[in-house]
Amino acid sequence: MSTQKLYAGVKLREIRARLGLTQKVFAEKLRVSLPYLNQMENNNRPVSTGVVLALAAEFGFNVRELSAGDTGRIVMDLQEVLADPVFGDVAPPLADLQLTAANAPNFVRAFLELHRAYKVTQERFASLNEALGRNEDSAQQSPWEEVRDFFHYCDNYIDAVDRAAERFASDAGGSIVQHTISRLENLGITVRYDDLEVLRYYDSAARVLKLSTRIAPSTQTFQLLLQFALITQDDLLEATLDLARFQSPEARGIAKIGLANYFAGAALMPYGHFLRQAKADRHDLERLADHFGASIEQVAHRLSTLQRQGAKGIPFFFVRVDQAGTITKRHSATRLQFARFGGACPLWNVHRAFETPGRFLRQLAQTPDGVRYFCLARDVSKSGGAFHAPVRRYAIGLGCEVKHASELVYADDLDIKNPQAFEPIGISCRICERSNCHQRSVPPLERRLTVNPDIRNLVPYQVKS
Repeated sequence: MSTQKLYAGVKLREIRARLGLTQKVFAEKLRVSLPYLNQMENNNRPVSTGVVLALAAEFGFNVRELSAGDTGRIVMDLQEVLADPVFGDVAPPLADLQLTAANAPNFVRAFLELHRAYKVTQERFASLNEALGRNEDSAQQSPWEEVRDFFHYCDNYIDAVDRAAERFASDAGGSIVQHTISRLENLGITVRYDDLEVLRYYDSAARVLKLSTRIAPSTQTFQLLLQFALITQDDLLEATLDLARFQSPEARGIAKIGLANYFAGAALMPYGHFLRQAKADRHDLERLADHFGASIEQVAHRLSTLQRQGAKGIPFFFVRVDQAGTITKRHSATRLQFARFGGACPLWNVHRAFETPGRFLRQLAQTPDGVRYFCLARDVSKSGGAFHAPVRRYAIGLGCEVKHASELVYADDLDIKNPQAFEPIGISCRICERSNCHQRSVPPLERRLTVNPDIRNLVPYQVKS
């Protein structure tokens, strides 16, 4: 006779829910204590023989339904799916798979269904590529998304690059621009300012770096530092890229530019100095931009990177959106996480920044999980420097949890203790559970809908509570 212990917490919960009983009443009928039932339902203890007999005697329950057979099949299916090369070297131990299958079978089934849909889609794309004469892996994450995730999961802080940039800035003494130009000249590289349509151009054969006179001085400085990083910090950047293990040369190339950008921002606004000045200026973006010779967007982005161990700044989120509402830059050191795809919540003030160019917009906001935030938004449109040159129009959003609002000059006269002052915002319509939002574009994924043709509200359906 098998001595394998029976863990069937999910089944017990399903039985109790089907019978409409509370844990207390269910425990009494099974003649066990409430804590003991709770432990069995959470798979902290196996189902005892007495409970199996009580289920049969009290409810006429077929004890075969407690069999672990389904769990075994689910585990086998998981093992098969996780063997797919798309998961790389990921191989969770069998114990983890068994625990997941026993405690969250519905989640596992959803995961398996998602993988099935992925395989079907992959096969359809493969057939289409074959018909078009292509040879592409359509299922692979795009290089841009791969790099975006790299910085996101590094908390947008790259310690080795940040410290290298800080050491370089400390050697400058006075002007970071003159110091950088001098270092490049020592390497035999000439820096020129010319009327260019591009932001910068480095001729490696002639060893000449040209910077456009059409762009703002802060952008010129940033581009100078970026090219300096590519020329002089190659070993550091390549070592960091080796650790990241990108899946394609395109992703590695994009990430290298990203790391050079990171070095430029960290050299222009060195960590320790910038953190101290941000606190002294109470995070006034205009004063910080003036102090460091940076743009407002550069300052806002730098504030979101202050996550050095032992010397962290305020946890900020930072985002940049275009006029279509598409997120083009995103990072969050807060609990608020942006939608990975598509646009941001239309109720968020960052979308209104285009209507008030040159002004800061403030907003007190609350997400569906009850967390409250202070949000700041402003347009950062960039001229092309010539009449026929296109204007790039963006808006940036910067914010933090409201408990930090007193450290920001922008929140001085806001009634942050009044719950009515906070506007409801979400992440995206598909995962936002608010049923009464007047800006909802699509229904929430996890909620049931009802449709009554005789009633028309803001949307043609009602979201069930």
